[in-house]
Amino acid sequence: MITIIKNVEVYAPDYLGKKDVAIAGGKIEEVKDCIEVPKDFLDIKVIDGTGKLLFPGFIDAHVHLIGGGGEGGFKTRTPEIQLSELIEAGITTVVGCLGTDGVCRNMNALFAKAKGLQEEGITTYLYTGSYEVPVKTITGNIKEDIMLIDKVIGVGEIALSDHRSSQPTYEEFVRLSSHARVAGILSGKAGIVHIHLGDGKRKMDYLNKIIEDTEIPITQFVPTHINRSIELFNEAINFGKKGGYLDLTTSSDPDFLEKDEVKASKGLKLLLDEGISIHQITFSSDGEGSLPIFDEKRQLIGLGIGSVKSLYREVKDAILKDNVPIEDAIRTITSNVASILKLNNKGSVIKSKDADLVMVDSRLNITNVFYNGKEVFNQGTLLSKGTFEK
Repeated sequence: MITIIKNVEVYAPDYLGKKDVAIAGGKIEEVKDCIEVPKDFLDIKVIDGTGKLLFPGFIDAHVHLIGGGGEGGFKTRTPEIQLSELIEAGITTVVGCLGTDGVCRNMNALFAKAKGLQEEGITTYLYTGSYEVPVKTITGNIKEDIMLIDKVIGVGEIALSDHRSSQPTYEEFVRLSSHARVAGILSGKAGIVHIHLGDGKRKMDYLNKIIEDTEIPITQFVPTHINRSIELFNEAINFGKKGGYLDLTTSSDPDFLEKDEVKASKGLKLLLDEGISIHQITFSSDGEGSLPIFDEKRQLIGLGIGSVKSLYREVKDAILKDNVPIEDAIRTITSNVASILKLNNKGSVIKSKDADLVMVDSRLNITNVFYNGKEVFNQGTLLSKGTFEK
């Protein structure tokens, strides 16, 4: 089947204007001003894109695929994600991680879930490990996980400056970071260290120290949750000015929204105003992760759950409420993520890239989603579902 989307405004994420886009064999075949449709060729599907915008498929680089949480006991363990949730959110590539619990949830289960989702049509990757140091891996070794397991592209989410962290020493943190870097170099992968930042007083101390004391470059790290407080956000600005990547978390529970939390869309605008390059900034959802709220004594007082739908919601808010240009806002969940994680076939509407696409209407509401050229969502209707979804 060949699919041609006609007369659609393409954000690749650079704005290309009105184009026709041809899809075949799971790839983008052409992006041209006009693609003629042969009248005698029956196996062609034509979609009218008039009045619509076409984006690369969204990449969510932090999702708890098998659930997360448990900070309030076993009953507060969040559920596994379903394929339909990702489709409706426009997410075509997802990176799975564990979290606080590396005992009742483990890398084998996460790997199996990622493989299952891939069989259902979405592209999946993983970070090896959890909050904990020493890192619990599949093979027993960070280097071997990254080098030998195709889906593993880095290590994380490693918890720092958090009362739920395993409180690793600085030397332990340096060692795991070096292992991730070397494994990435040898395998051609990102070897990223994905860092969960808590609200502790040390904030980004380990990260600032490691880039000053060692040869490991600042671009080896992706600190996330930087918008959990204004104090941490301000420190992250300085990290960004040194050339570091910054990941804003889009999920928040409005019932327990902390007063000094920085909304992701607003945070993007503030970072750009501070002169941080748009290419250093990403959004991730923390989907299916728990959103625990602790008091000053570190006692649990509230609990929410992260939603993958928040990823594009915050992008829309950045465009419509915070006046961030569409090209910049879309980069945070497409080309920037693909570049940082070395997902070379993702994140752009360019010839020969994977045909992962999201089409939206003039109000920026999602109308169509394509996984590797296959349409899985059309005008509010799911065309694909998970194996056990009704």
